[in-house]
Amino acid sequence: MVISAYNAGWANPNLYNEFLEGAAAIEKATKLAGIKRLLVIGGAGNLYIQPGVQVVDTPAFPAEWKPGALAARKYLNMLQNEEVLDWVFLSPALEIHQGTSGIRKGTYRTGLDTPVFDAANRSVIYVEDLAVAIVDEAEKTAYTRQRFTVAY
Repeated sequence: MVISAYNAGWANPNLYNEFLEGAAAIEKATKLAGIKRLLVIGGAGNLYIQPGVQVVDTPAFPAEWKPGALAARKYLNMLQNEEVLDWVFLSPALEIHQGTSGIRKGTYRTGLDTPVFDAANRSVIYVEDLAVAIVDEAEKTAYTRQRFTVAY
């Protein structure tokens, strides 16, 4: 399995194009290496906040993140037509935080196309638990040729 957390750099003025080029190169290299499974760590911007409306398309979405989010959305759309690889696209929670002193909850919940919200109506996860979710998917293959999301 290949796990890709590629990002062309948030401050990169050519982020959109370079993300798509880099993601395509990783996909091609995965195929050339004969590896059948590709797990892509994307963003939360392509999650649906309401029917037909993705987070990236809302007025509150930060403008400085938009090129990367739009590129990730386009790449997810491209992956949905992929016929060779067993791909999976992980859209993390809307909020990602560094845990204090490496503390993690050790649990998370999953969803598919919409953010997972907690009792306080927040979609949040610590990077430590996001890493566990990535490893869990790599080891257990719960999702095939689809996007999923994780949060508390």
